[in-house]
Amino acid sequence: MSEQLPPSLSTAGSVPPEADHPSPLQRGGPAPGAPAGRRGRALSGAGGRSVGLVVALALLCVVGVATAGERFASVDNLMTVLRLAAVVGVLSIGMTFVITGGGIDLSVGSVLGLASVWATTLATQTIAQDTHWLVMVSTALLVGTACGVVNGVLIAYGRVVAFMATLAMLVAARGLAEIISNRRTQIVQVQPFLDAFQADVLGIPVLVWVFALVAVAGWFVLNRTTFGRRTVAVGGNPEAARLAGIAVRRHTAYLYALSGLTAGIAAVMMLARTTAGSSTHGQLVELDAIAAVVVGGTLLAGGRGSIVGTVFGVLIFTTLTNVFVQNNLSSSAQAVAKGAIIVVAVLLQQRLAARSRRT
Repeated sequence: MSEQLPPSLSTAGSVPPEADHPSPLQRGGPAPGAPAGRRGRALSGAGGRSVGLVVALALLCVVGVATAGERFASVDNLMTVLRLAAVVGVLSIGMTFVITGGGIDLSVGSVLGLASVWATTLATQTIAQDTHWLVMVSTALLVGTACGVVNGVLIAYGRVVAFMATLAMLVAARGLAEIISNRRTQIVQVQPFLDAFQADVLGIPVLVWVFALVAVAGWFVLNRTTFGRRTVAVGGNPEAARLAGIAVRRHTAYLYALSGLTAGIAAVMMLARTTAGSSTHGQLVELDAIAAVVVGGTLLAGGRGSIVGTVFGVLIFTTLTNVFVQNNLSSSAQAVAKGAIIVVAVLLQQRLAARSRRT
């Protein structure tokens, strides 16, 4: 039988002392849960949020069809929307885990740029041409994961606030990418790599399949594994999670490593989409990822996350961008609309949280 957690005692990005000393009684056990009535209300609220996101996406599609007609409703445009959503979507899946765990990662865009540059250096591409294009993929994944591990160690064990640690990585990773590339665009010369990631499978681009696979894997891990339950517990109340036997510091480090891994995957996808590695890749994309996660219903304070909501959040923003482009509207107006959506999403979160506390 699960044990009820006391009210939240933590702030986002903080890690309590001695978090890596779980109690023998509950070592490896499930994360603490909530009473049946509260759990039922939470599930009902999650269902309502999902329905709201579906309605919002449907309304955007109706607006797109009404204003742009067949140009918006065509299959080619649908594939374009999905392809554009794929890179930000993969980053957002990793961001969902970090924010659910009570943290924040501002560095994913810069890590994406660094991974794309490192994977397209002359040395890396030469080895890939002599062996296999998987060398480029492995390089990007390793670079992304390594940056995530550095973030995680600084935050979990160095006690650096998550905002500042990832902000430092944002600046450092971008600078290192500029040094490695000498601020030049590095063209992908390994044709088998491009053939593999620019192909279509069953009429759907490979990049979209990658996004779908990452989303499914993320949903399974967050909702059906001990790792996911511990992520929710750590984000909701790290001190209670520690008392329940969870190694909070180690788990926090894992979350940032996972975010770095998804940044590496996104870097591979960016290489396939642009056929080049550049230190400018991923600029400000971390803001798009955070916005999609928040709009999708994940609490910025941690303790609640939704992969399905994140996917819909990404699709809503990408569809909104596509509607503006189809109607030749300015990017400035688009930015205003995105900002309004984010504000509304945060206000709704606060209202739902207040209602939950009252009940």
